[in-house]
Amino acid sequence: MQTWKSYHEQHRDRFLEELLALLRIPSISARSENKADMVACAEAVRDRLLEAGAERAELHQTPGHPIVYGERIIDPALPTVLVYGHYDVQPPDPLELWHSGPFDPVIKDGKIFARGACDDKGQFYMHVKALETMMQTDSLCTNIKFCIEGEEEIGSPNLAHFVKDHKDLLKADVVLISDTAMISMENPSIDIGVRGLSYIEVEVTGPNRDLHSGVYGGAVANPATILAKMIASCHDENNHITIPGFYDDVVEATPEERRMMAAAPYDEEEFKNDLGIDDVWGEKDYTTNERTGIRPTLEVNGIWGGYTGEGAKTVLPSKATAKISARLVPNQSSKVITEKLLNYFRSIAPAGVTVKAEEHHGGEPYMTPVDSIAYQAAAKAIEDTFGKAPIPVRGGGSIPICALFEQELGIKIVFMGFGLDSDNLHSPNEKYDIFNFHKGIETIPHFHKHFAAMWKQGS
Repeated sequence: MQTWKSYHEQHRDRFLEELLALLRIPSISARSENKADMVACAEAVRDRLLEAGAERAELHQTPGHPIVYGERIIDPALPTVLVYGHYDVQPPDPLELWHSGPFDPVIKDGKIFARGACDDKGQFYMHVKALETMMQTDSLCTNIKFCIEGEEEIGSPNLAHFVKDHKDLLKADVVLISDTAMISMENPSIDIGVRGLSYIEVEVTGPNRDLHSGVYGGAVANPATILAKMIASCHDENNHITIPGFYDDVVEATPEERRMMAAAPYDEEEFKNDLGIDDVWGEKDYTTNERTGIRPTLEVNGIWGGYTGEGAKTVLPSKATAKISARLVPNQSSKVITEKLLNYFRSIAPAGVTVKAEEHHGGEPYMTPVDSIAYQAAAKAIEDTFGKAPIPVRGGGSIPICALFEQELGIKIVFMGFGLDSDNLHSPNEKYDIFNFHKGIETIPHFHKHFAAMWKQGS
């Protein structure tokens, strides 16, 4: 019987080609014109699960995009691991900044460049190939279920209904997610928490039509100028968020936690050079790692109004709009923060304009208990394949479904991400190292082995 390693080595080229095929499908959940692509991608994921050894794999329709469910139950007496991932991707815009087609994957310097390469096709597909590896080497020691959705990038609007309606189907002992990053392959880490999210859109309307800026400028409130002032008022001179009550429920990190974060390898010059900036920016009295992990933030994700085409057009726009999001930390509620954001923008509207502020979506922050057997199994698995214990870190991104899974299924979540912060998630030229992809496939079976052993000891 082959070992995990030998089987993986024998089929690594095929594993990669299968991932490239998935990346060629433009599964953009935010765009209605890609609805057929979403179905095609879901069907491809289902088919790959069946080929990998799932005894059951099917599409569950929702009012939006389908959810792929799969399972391999080898013994009901054994623990069950529920793997969560998403096959939908962010829109690739701006297209002109891509070095190659976002859905025409290119391999360069050992990296796959394509939309979804890391977020999340490359990462959830590691689990599909790990299932195949364990099945073909007769070494699967847990039951495995898969819940791969198609709406994560738009806030998972239909997942909650699916989970609530299918609790028995999704019943498991832990949720395993690979949708996060490591510090580096030389310094492996595990996210012990992700931030929550509150996402709104603000539209400022002035005159009933676009106006000549020479004839009307200076006499009529310019919605673009007003919106810019409103956004600028959200931070003070120390980059502290000024929205009333924004920090009320924040759980402050302890000095010990800040000390542990400071011990993680970090090179600020390298950070700046990678981004092409000459200085960092953020809340006073916090380090860069703290600003992106343990502190809440408020950012503009998009802003537009007036004439943005080629050349000049001297216009005073009728409307200006911005998309704004807040990242939340433990004890903050997305519902509470969203209301604070909406009320703030509505309340500061000056005379001469009207403001419409609406919610897009949100999600709660989540912390993984480091004393759980799932976390310990993940740490041991990484130590097995990397040769060193992983560093616990707090991630800056959001996975809105975490709190949902714990609330509805009563189980904890463990993160085993193999991406890197430099992988250009949500940006042009998204990438994923082939080494990381294969390292994940190599490591995941060790998690199942350790989790099964620890679960047996504790039962």
